[in-house]
Amino acid sequence: MYETILVPTDGSPGAEAAAAHAVALAKAHGATVHALYVVDVRMSPISADMDHDEVVALVEESDRNPTAAVLDRAEAADVPAVEAIRLGVPHRCIREYAEAEGVDLVVMGTHGRTGIQHALIGSVTERVVRTLDVPVLTIHPERGD
Repeated sequence: MYETILVPTDGSPGAEAAAAHAVALAKAHGATVHALYVVDVRMSPISADMDHDEVVALVEESDRNPTAAVLDRAEAADVPAVEAIRLGVPHRCIREYAEAEGVDLVVMGTHGRTGIQHALIGSVTERVVRTLDVPVLTIHPERGD
């Protein structure tokens, strides 16, 4: 049923919960997990002078690389995993990556923002759900479902 499962991550509790579900689903279906981190160009302090490869190298070498936790979890479960780091607007990069890689399922955490915070910041997960043509499983970090 699933061959390629995408788990976008930012290292948040919601993303960690999503990674756990993604790896479990991948194990059950013999699928590959793709861990994607998007450096948000709108909010990142990264220099405009840096190109994509420099940004990727910086993230990969960082102690706070969000994809590393997903890869470690997949390795512990003996699930094949792929790491990807992109620079751009998160929901757009997630959609483009999913389409380019033939993703069957996206598993994403939610942050639980409400009210004015949700109105101002919005939700990457919500935008992905609205714009992607493949199933998106959303995981609440506190409930794990």
